[in-house]
Amino acid sequence: MFRYLPFLLVLALWIYAFIDCLNTPEEEVRGLPKVVWVIIILLFGEVLVGPIAWLVAGRNRRGPAGGSTPSEWHRNHRTAYVAPDDNPDFLRSLKAENRKDESLLKDWEADLRRREEELRRREDTGRSGDES
Repeated sequence: MFRYLPFLLVLALWIYAFIDCLNTPEEEVRGLPKVVWVIIILLFGEVLVGPIAWLVAGRNRRGPAGGSTPSEWHRNHRTAYVAPDDNPDFLRSLKAENRKDESLLKDWEADLRRREEELRRREDTGRSGDES
């Protein structure tokens, strides 16, 4: 089992460098165009020259432009509400939608009653016309 470990480590580093290169935006690639880095990683991956060169010299490893990490930004910009049911604006919008839906339902029910009444009148006039 241990005799395969070096091969697996080389393969893992090769795959990591290749995927990292593909996922890196073009503006963060240093030195060479991104396509050339992909070719270098693929051609020289077995001897670790390509993946190590990519990890050391290919990608710009600076922090974010704002100077803070994403977790630091999230700590400083917390929202006041955790869940939608804790947000009063969201709850008000639900109440407004419910009122709108209830009025629409009442209109439909009134229209249905009116149509049923018309059908009853037609049936009554049709029966009275048949009997004469």
